[in-house]
Amino acid sequence: MIGSTEKKKILFVDDEPNVLSGLRRSLRSQRKEWDMEFAGSGQEALAKAEEIRLDAIVTDMRMPGMDGAELLDCIAKGHPQVVRIVLSGQSDQESVMKTVGPAHQYLNKPCEIDILKGTLARAFSLRDLLGESHLKSLVSGMRTLPSLPALYSELMVVIQDPNASVADVGRLIAKDPAMTLKVLQLVNSAFFGLGRHVSNPVDAASLLGLEILKPLVLSIGIFKQFEADKLNVKEFSLDALWLHSSRVGSLAKLIASEEGMQSPAVEDSLLAGMLHDIGKLILIVNQPTEYLQFIEAGQAATEERVAAEEAVFGSTHGAVGAYLLGLWGLPQSVVEAVALHNQPALQGERVFSVLSVVHIANALVHAEAEDTVLDSLLDLDYINSIKVTEERIEIWKRLASGLDDNSN
Repeated sequence: MIGSTEKKKILFVDDEPNVLSGLRRSLRSQRKEWDMEFAGSGQEALAKAEEIRLDAIVTDMRMPGMDGAELLDCIAKGHPQVVRIVLSGQSDQESVMKTVGPAHQYLNKPCEIDILKGTLARAFSLRDLLGESHLKSLVSGMRTLPSLPALYSELMVVIQDPNASVADVGRLIAKDPAMTLKVLQLVNSAFFGLGRHVSNPVDAASLLGLEILKPLVLSIGIFKQFEADKLNVKEFSLDALWLHSSRVGSLAKLIASEEGMQSPAVEDSLLAGMLHDIGKLILIVNQPTEYLQFIEAGQAATEERVAAEEAVFGSTHGAVGAYLLGLWGLPQSVVEAVALHNQPALQGERVFSVLSVVHIANALVHAEAEDTVLDSLLDLDYINSIKVTEERIEIWKRLASGLDDNSN
C-alpha cells in the first residue's frame, strides 16, 4: 500500500448524537491507525477543520443549518487535500448524487465498518499517489492541458434543473455538430445494443438516459480539444487512440453490467474506460520528443511499459490523466481507475471495482487488437486476489469479440 504509516486524522460529522456514539464504539479498533474527531454540526466541523490538519471527513447529508453538501463544498475549497465522504441514508442517495459535487465517495447508512475502512484506505492510497511532488511538477510544467468541456458544464446545469427534460439535454447536444456526430456514432455502435438506428441526439438522450450521456459528452469533449495535425509524433495516431478508448469504455460498461454492478458504477466504468489513456495525449502534446523515445522502446508486456514510462517521464500516463481528472472533481472511482489501470495492485484494498473492470477491459482490447497473449497484459496476482475465475474471463472475452469498429 502506498503512503505514510502515520495515523490518519478523520472527522466524523452527524447531527444525531446516537449515530456519533455508535461510530465511536464501532471504530475503537481503529484507534491505532486513525486519530478520530467527532462533530455534531457542519459549523462545528468547519471549526475543527481550521484547528486540525485533517486527512478525511465523513459526513451525514441531512443536517440542520449547514447540510453535508454545503459542508463538503467549504472543505473542498478551503482544504482540498482532505478526502471527502458522504455517509447517507438510502433514501437520500438520489439527491446526494445530483447535488454533492465535492464528495469523493458515497456510502449508505448503515455502513459496515470494513466497507468504510476499505473505502478510506483506497482513497488515501490514491491521494498519496497523485500527491507525489514529481507528478505535480510534471503536470504544472506543461504548457497545454485540456479544460473541462464547456458543453459538459452546461449539461450538468441542465441535469440539475428539476424542470429540465431529457429532450432539453438532447437539444443542448444538438447545438454542437461535432459532438452530435460523435455521440451518434457511439450510440449506433454494437455495444449499446439499441436494436435501432438513432439519427438525432434527442432520441439518443431518450433511449440511453442522462447517466450514460454524461460520460459520453465528457470524454468526447476532451478528445475534441486535441487536433491530429498538431500532434508532433508521426508514430502516434489520435484516431487509433480514440478507437481503442471507446472500445475499452464500451467493454468496461458491458463487463460492469454483466457482473451486476449498479449505477453509478456502470457509468463510471464507461467514463473511466474512455478516459483511461487521456494522459497519453497530455504527454505527447507537451513532450513529443520524450514520447517518441518511449514509443521506440517498443515494450510488449504491461510491466515493461510502465517501467519505461516512469524512466522517461518520472510518472505514468495513468497518473498524469488521473491528476487532471481529480482537479476537475470527477468521481473517485473514475480517477482511481484511470490512475491505476496498468497498476491495479497499487489499489489500497483488493476488491472488484471500476478499476478491476477497466484493467480487464483494457487488457482484452489490447490483446485482441495486437494479437498479444492476454496473460502478459493482466496483473495476474491482482486478478487472483480479487477472485476472478477463468470462467468469468471467458465470458468477458466473448463480450469483447462482440464489439465492432463502429465505435470510432
